[in-house]
Amino acid sequence: MNYLVRACAPAFAGGWVESLTSHLSWRGAAWGVGLFLLTFSASLAVTAWILVKLPANYFSASHKFEFFAGRAPAVRVAGLIGKNLLGGVLFVLGVIMSLPGVPGQGILTILLGLMLMDIPGKHKLERKIISRPRVRDTINRIRARFHKPPLELD
Repeated sequence: MNYLVRACAPAFAGGWVESLTSHLSWRGAAWGVGLFLLTFSASLAVTAWILVKLPANYFSASHKFEFFAGRAPAVRVAGLIGKNLLGGVLFVLGVIMSLPGVPGQGILTILLGLMLMDIPGKHKLERKIISRPRVRDTINRIRARFHKPPLELD
């Protein structure tokens, strides 16, 4: 214990801890906690909604889907660009949420981001993620709550 006190003494003596905490207030902390709860709840709700809306055979090899098929070319291109941008944002947020100490459904958000993006090898990576028992069981539990069939894997 004495070693720990001696190791930390220069930091406390320098006053940097006080300078970091001098501008904190209860009101600021309450706003931070409120923002955390709001974004965490929104993340869970959006993730669950998307997972429930997926067709049960989405991860099977027989599932083929063309985004905005039959639409005007301009609408199709705009939709593809928007879908890929949203997928990239979700992927990056998922990676951040996978870090220790950051709240959120990291792996599921990464999976949702991958599902939205059009990149080579995405189906192989999606199947690798979904084949993890904990991930698949979590998704199937969410789907069962909303009376949806479990996901089918080949």
